[in-house]
Amino acid sequence: MAKKLTSAEIHRLARIGAAAKLAQLEREIAALRRAFPGLKAQAAPGPAQPADNGLRAELAPPAPHRSRRSPMSAAERKAVSERMKRYWDARRKAGNK
Repeated sequence: MAKKLTSAEIHRLARIGAAAKLAQLEREIAALRRAFPGLKAQAAPGPAQPADNGLRAELAPPAPHRSRRSPMSAAERKAVSERMKRYWDARRKAGNK
C-alpha cells in the first residue's frame, strides 16, 4: 500500500522538481544564446508599462473584424443560390456514377 505523503514531503518534492525544471530551462537558454549570439534579452511581456509621460499606457482592445465586402443585394443572393444549387446537383450526379 502506498505511503501517504506529508505536506512537508510534498513541498520538498515540489522544490526538487522546480529546481530540475529551472536547470533545464537555463540549459535551453544557454543553448539559444550560443545559437543566436546577437539576440538581446527583452523584458518579459507583462502588465502595461508606464508611458514616457508618466501616465499608464492604455491597452486598447483589438479592433473588431470588419468585412471589406459590401452586402449582397437580393438579386445577387438569388444568383449565388441558383449557381450553388446547380453546382451541388452536378456534384451529386458525378458521385452517383
